[in-house]
Amino acid sequence: MAPSRCFQDLVVWQKAHEFALGVYRITKGFPSEERFGLISQFRRAAVSVAANIAEGYKRRTSRDKAWFVTISQGSLEECRYFLILAKDLKYIDEITTLWNLSDEVGRLLNRYRSALLGRR
Repeated sequence: MAPSRCFQDLVVWQKAHEFALGVYRITKGFPSEERFGLISQFRRAAVSVAANIAEGYKRRTSRDKAWFVTISQGSLEECRYFLILAKDLKYIDEITTLWNLSDEVGRLLNRYRSALLGRR
């Protein structure tokens, strides 16, 4: 596998970006009264997953890079709660597709962080 030249080359970033786009798509159908509440928080958290991967990419040390991955992991968990909440509020019918993508992003984040820290 060729080394990455930029954060966009990272599969973990590509999947996190795909997840953020999915969140934007589903939140378009949320009630307008959620514009400054759940929609805003959900979108910010989803963007944070990919944005922290990107920001961490240019950090000098592996430990610094891993810290940003940890932040991404926290934002991803926040999004997973928002998926549950949106379903329970009946804003969406099912969460399977984005839930499965969040699982994949979570696994990739774990592997990326472990690789940065020299763990298997």
